Amino acid sequence: MARGARFLLVLALLAALLAVVLQLYRHRKPRLWMVEELSVYNGTNEELPILLAILGSVFDVTKGRSHYGPGGGYHHFAGRDASRAFVSGNFTGDGLTDSLQGLSSSEVNSVVDWRKFYFERYIFAGKLIGRYYDSEGNPTKYLKGVEVKAKRGTQLLEKQKSDEAKIPGCNSKWSQQEGGEVSILVPSPFFLTHGFISCC
Repeated sequence: MARGARFLLVLALLAALLAVVLQLYRHRKPRLWMVEELSVYNGTNEELPILLAILGSVFDVTKGRSHYGPGGGYHHFAGRDASRAFVSGNFTGDGLTDSLQGLSSSEVNSVVDWRKFYFERYIFAGKLIGRYYDSEGNPTKYLKGVEVKAKRGTQLLEKQKSDEAKIPGCNSKWSQQEGGEVSILVPSPFFLTHGFISCC
């Protein structure tokens, strides 16, 4: 066998092996984390990666060490699931919880959007056993309920945008010499022939 043919054969075998390894990697079972385990990865040990969880999905945020490490603006998220704080802005005590109880559907939708952000920008590192995933890594009823509520939030936002598009704009102006003026355009009864009229 010629040297070039052997080289091509070896190259083809390596490519096939790489394809198998990638396939196995894609279908691997995600790592399951316990709350206590996750808390160790809070950025205080520079030899360990920094992890955070949102809605039970764990992400490696080490590349953002300056933000998620000690002294960083997002350090309070490191080593825990503080899903609620992503929308509440309460980064202390009770605010650093994974519970979304009492949040509106729009707020829950925002938390789901944050999770999408982490999936897009950081490495998925597994699932946190607890409120969102059971001991086998399956979604809990709570997570399913969160996802349903988030969909309602999306629908409400879409309806709000649609309703706002139907409402004519309100223009206002003010100057010291002339004072203030507000004008709102409303459809006239003769809309089809005359268009909008100013009501103010």
